[in-house]
Amino acid sequence: MTTMAEQEILSNDDMARLVMDIFDKHLPFNRFIGLEVDKSDLSKARIVLPWQDSLMGNPFHKILHGGATSAILDTVGGLMAMLHAVKDAQPMTREEFRQRMANIGTIDMRVDYLRPGKGESFIATAEVIRKGNKVAVCRMELHNQDGTHIAFGTGTYMMS
Repeated sequence: MTTMAEQEILSNDDMARLVMDIFDKHLPFNRFIGLEVDKSDLSKARIVLPWQDSLMGNPFHKILHGGATSAILDTVGGLMAMLHAVKDAQPMTREEFRQRMANIGTIDMRVDYLRPGKGESFIATAEVIRKGNKVAVCRMELHNQDGTHIAFGTGTYMMS
């Protein structure tokens, strides 16, 4: 039996707000490492990771661990893929939305580390560079609070 909330028809803006809310508040890994969704819309995603000693990869130089770098890039790429999936979507119910979003995931990702991850906070952005019916390709960048470019990545995400 479906509830009234599940039958409610969602607009593109409703779906985008739900995606951002899910990434910001309901994904345990994102909350665990302290990721915060910041200024994302249907054409560009942006998340912030404040410095935490628990994410340090090199204690002698106090730099961000490479795994944390790749995780923030994959997260912002996945967020962008989801936002782009709802950009041109037809209105749908919450249940249809849930089923569609459940099928989005990372297929492949490449990360290029440009500089050590030094900073007090890290800003990751992503844009879709190509989207088909089944796959989206995103370009992601990671900068520190001063704008120093630390890493970039390219991610391929399953869309259906």
